[in-house]
Amino acid sequence: MNLVKYIERLPKAELHLHIEGSFEPELMFRIAERNNIQLKFRSVESLREAYHFTQLQDFLDLYYAGTSVLIYEQDFYDLTWDYLIKAKANNIVHTEIMFDPQAHTTRGVPFETVIKGICRALNDGKEKLGISSELIMSFLRHLSEEDAFKTLEESLPYREMITAVGLDSSERGNPPEKFGRVFAKAREYGFFTVAHAGEEGPPENIWGALDLLNVSRIDHGNSSMLDNKLIEKLIERQIPLTICPLSNLRLKVVNDLSSHPLKTMLHKGLRVTVNSDDPAYFGGYINDNFVAIASALSLSKEEIGQLVQNSFHASFLPESTRQKYLHLLDDFINLEIR
Repeated sequence: MNLVKYIERLPKAELHLHIEGSFEPELMFRIAERNNIQLKFRSVESLREAYHFTQLQDFLDLYYAGTSVLIYEQDFYDLTWDYLIKAKANNIVHTEIMFDPQAHTTRGVPFETVIKGICRALNDGKEKLGISSELIMSFLRHLSEEDAFKTLEESLPYREMITAVGLDSSERGNPPEKFGRVFAKAREYGFFTVAHAGEEGPPENIWGALDLLNVSRIDHGNSSMLDNKLIEKLIERQIPLTICPLSNLRLKVVNDLSSHPLKTMLHKGLRVTVNSDDPAYFGGYINDNFVAIASALSLSKEEIGQLVQNSFHASFLPESTRQKYLHLLDDFINLEIR
């Protein structure tokens, strides 16, 4: 079996996926038309052309503009279901989806509308597609601590639907310590915590996420390679890094994938994983990311298998379900070896 087929058939977990970042232009136009919203782009093609950007802020501007068409529960259902169909095609058996409630509540869309639409689709994904899932509520770090606290309070009636809280959006100028008290309160309520750090920010942001936010894993974490003590800490605590190769390439975190640190990270003993981040905007879902990075770094089947295994270990799955998926993965790998 060639490497591409091997990647396609591997059962996988995805841990770094922004549901709003899976908003394909075709679906965006359909929902906009349904809600009588006029997009500034005249066609799907012109919108897709706008997806070519080279820095995080340009992407975020377009990302937030796209969310403007999401108004009703069915919109959030359709957005999530569209991703789940693609997840099934990519042989994802477990996904941990991030959503940005503040991107919607600041527009007057009720928190309830957002989460009910997403969770109804996730429930259907489990029942109809066999994909298990967890939901991560991300705070927008360019907004205030006060606004994050408000969002946390809004989430409490839906506590059982949400596994973890996270931190995303513009890293520059918005260090982890800005949200230390919010994350402490979230942990009191029983949420796991994750945070974007070390994508466009220095290693100090990763230290802050570990020491101040007490995160279970780091989203991105590329700049950890600049700090040997940090590397040692991440290895010692086996803190996972949710790496997103095509996102890193598109946003110029790396100049080309052949210089990506993922393989070095893996061989140093860091618990690195491969994910798609915002696949509609960055040019590929999880299989595309695996194929691209495997080709650029000449990854072996054993290395690819380790990356997938890391994802299950890094997930928030109950241990019994984690072991079920790890056995499924082992069975596939052992069959391939034979």
